[in-house]
Amino acid sequence: MENRREYIDRMAARLKELESEISELGKIADKVVAEVKAEYHQQIQDLFLKKEELQTKVSKIQEASGSAWEDMKAGAEISWEVFNESAKTKKRKR
Repeated sequence: MENRREYIDRMAARLKELESEISELGKIADKVVAEVKAEYHQQIQDLFLKKEELQTKVSKIQEASGSAWEDMKAGAEISWEVFNESAKTKKRKR
C-alpha cells in the first residue's frame, strides 16, 4: 500500500508529464496558427493580383475607342466572375 508521500510524489510526476504534453501541444498549435495565417495571406495576395488584372482591363475599356470596348467587355466580365468566385470560395473556407 502506498503512503501519502509516495502518492504525492507519483501525482507530482504525472503533473510534470502533463505539463510537458501541454507545452508540446502549445508548440503544435503555434505552428498550425502560423501555417493558417500564411495561407490566408497568400490567398489575400492572390485576390489582390486578380483585382489588379481586372482593374487593368477596366482601364483599357475606359481608354478604348468606338466599339472596341464591347470586345473587351466580355473578357472583363469573365475576369470579374473568376475574381468574385475566388473571393466567395476563400470566405467559405473560413
